[in-house]
Amino acid sequence: MSRLASCSCGQLSVEVEGDPIRVSVCHCLACQRRTGSAFGAQARWPAANATIRGTSTRWVRTTDAGNQIAFHFCPTCGATVHYTVTTAPDVIAMPVGAFADPSFPAPTSSHFDQRKHPWVRLEGDIKPVS
Repeated sequence: MSRLASCSCGQLSVEVEGDPIRVSVCHCLACQRRTGSAFGAQARWPAANATIRGTSTRWVRTTDAGNQIAFHFCPTCGATVHYTVTTAPDVIAMPVGAFADPSFPAPTSSHFDQRKHPWVRLEGDIKPVS
């Protein structure tokens, strides 16, 4: 099975093969700012299973733990399409919304729940991680 993540204008995309390693949500303040929403939802694949097409602009953020996350976004429409984390160099992550697929698998883990907005309710078997 393959899935296609894309920016809003279609210039930047990532095609991934197989099932994601992990689908998660994150309530950290950085994800809230990055997405413009109450949390981020992302899926990870082995980088070897991903084909990137198009041109991206790269921005690197250092986490509270000192790790670096390199975000790649479309220089035309500004949508983030993929990112990598220094602690997992063989993995690529994509925002779930970049797939524009309502049948996308549900998250199985939730991170930074201490920053979760009190009105956010997640359904299903989602395990808090931090």
